[in-house]
Amino acid sequence: MEKKIAGVRKEQGVMGRPREFDTDAALEKAMRLFWTKSYEGTSVADLTETLGISRPSLYAAFGDKQSLFRAALERYAAGPASYVAAALGKPTAREVAEQLLRGAAELQAGSNNPGGCLTVNGAIACGDEAEPVRQALNAHRTAGMALLRRRFEQAKAQLDLPKDCDPAALARFVATIVYGMAVLASGGASRKELEQVINTAMKAWPETAKLSGD
Repeated sequence: MEKKIAGVRKEQGVMGRPREFDTDAALEKAMRLFWTKSYEGTSVADLTETLGISRPSLYAAFGDKQSLFRAALERYAAGPASYVAAALGKPTAREVAEQLLRGAAELQAGSNNPGGCLTVNGAIACGDEAEPVRQALNAHRTAGMALLRRRFEQAKAQLDLPKDCDPAALARFVATIVYGMAVLASGGASRKELEQVINTAMKAWPETAKLSGD
């Protein structure tokens, strides 16, 4: 039997001897594997080989493949994608958007990361059996856009955005740029190329002159 002790599980090895593995490190590896190969492109055999554990230990530690992916998505949001929360705390709507886009570019085209982002890469070519995963990713993206919309609503109420600005449309615009960059990065776009996209997008931002009522 397996026993979890302070984040470390023991797996039955040769001749019944327990073999320990770090569940936190294993989850990190699983997250990066899904990020690289997508949910559907990652097999259970890929996971057991990458994590260095047996199939029974994988199921005992994380549940099925879908449960492991959901856990990996939570880790991704709290770790590599934590730039989102930092961006939302910026003092102006423009700074929020720019920090969000630059944080996304750094993540998506970072030399130490797989290209793109997990929330886009994870859903590539998902078949019918992966529908719950696709729904989970859609819910994740929708929740993120809702946070951004509320931040822009706050900015509009504080006269940080023009009166005729639509916070929901602005949130969709920024999210579209973020996910579009992810597709470009997964295809090999460089950080410099993503920065060019960001600079172009920010030129479309509501002008400061409108905020003064001019």
